[in-house]
Amino acid sequence: METGPAIFVGVVFALFGGSLLVWTGVRVRQRRPVAQGVNPVASAALAGLVSALTLIVGVWGFSRL
Repeated sequence: METGPAIFVGVVFALFGGSLLVWTGVRVRQRRPVAQGVNPVASAALAGLVSALTLIVGVWGFSRL
């Protein structure tokens, strides 16, 4: 009964975290801003932190199976 929500949470957060991490990496590699009007280092660091946290939540969701 509870495996459905755990799978959903794991997939959603893992996809979001992974795609945010890839997008941030591409933007940093191209030397383009991650967020408009913000310090490039701070915005890349914050986006990397958020992507890591969402990947951790995704793994936590999968561990609930």
